[in-house]
Amino acid sequence: MRLVLRTLVLAAAGLALVVIVVGAYVRLSDAGLGCPDWPLCYGKPLPAGIADQGALAKAWKEMGHRYLAGSLGLLILLIAVLSFKARQAFGLAASLVVLVAFQATLGAWTVTMLLKPAIVTLHLLGGMATFALLIVLSLAHRQFEPAPAIRRLRGVAAAALAVLVVQIVLGGWVSANYAALACPDLPGCLGRALPPMDFANAFHVLRELGRTGEGELLRLEALTAIHWTHRMAALLVVLVVGAAALRALRTPGAKTIGAAIASLVLAQFALGAANVYFALPLPLAAAHNAGECGPRSTRRVR
Repeated sequence: MRLVLRTLVLAAAGLALVVIVVGAYVRLSDAGLGCPDWPLCYGKPLPAGIADQGALAKAWKEMGHRYLAGSLGLLILLIAVLSFKARQAFGLAASLVVLVAFQATLGAWTVTMLLKPAIVTLHLLGGMATFALLIVLSLAHRQFEPAPAIRRLRGVAAAALAVLVVQIVLGGWVSANYAALACPDLPGCLGRALPPMDFANAFHVLRELGRTGEGELLRLEALTAIHWTHRMAALLVVLVVGAAALRALRTPGAKTIGAAIASLVLAQFALGAANVYFALPLPLAAAHNAGECGPRSTRRVR
């Protein structure tokens, strides 16, 4: 039973990563509203009868993502049932079921509320949290305990995780507001270190897509503030997570994970820069979204 559970949890984690990447692809290819209703698509379980081929392609992308997410939800439900029977990590598995149910609600709201930035960002965070909890559940099934030297890394690891979560939120906010190219140049932004920015409207949470809290059109200065803040936070992530990776590299039993984290952070930073330099090609943008999942992975050793 334990081997079956471990296999299912690992499969669910892999599927969760696929769902996150496909969700980013759907959003970045402007197919987030490919189906104007939920859970059906134009009132049908599969897109059909759409004369416009472009609209049909977007509908298939959106429904493909929904079916992948639905499959993940069913797999997590199965894991929770088996965890209950095996009396192993059931609390964590049950928490995942609740999270997935909330995530499905956010998915519905994303459509019915017409891609409101706050809902889109929460939906991304829900996907990331699902993936992270599946990794934690996988470690729980291994029943490994960290060595004393590893335990001393918990403080710096917690700091790195906190900074990374903030950066993921900012990245989601950039994507949800379509601000990825608000600063089209490097290393500055619009040719300046401090371009004109409107932080008040940039980070006003309860507003419609492309609008201020008062309903007016969102100006470039607000999008610039969103993008610039994400860039500055990326530098902080490199410093803090890099420091955690360096500590791990110097700790017996943690050198491999330290090297992996350092490599992932540098690759993620490079992908972010490449997205700006090459004007946000879809494969690079989806890879950058996937890279946010990597540095959170941890390993327990005896």
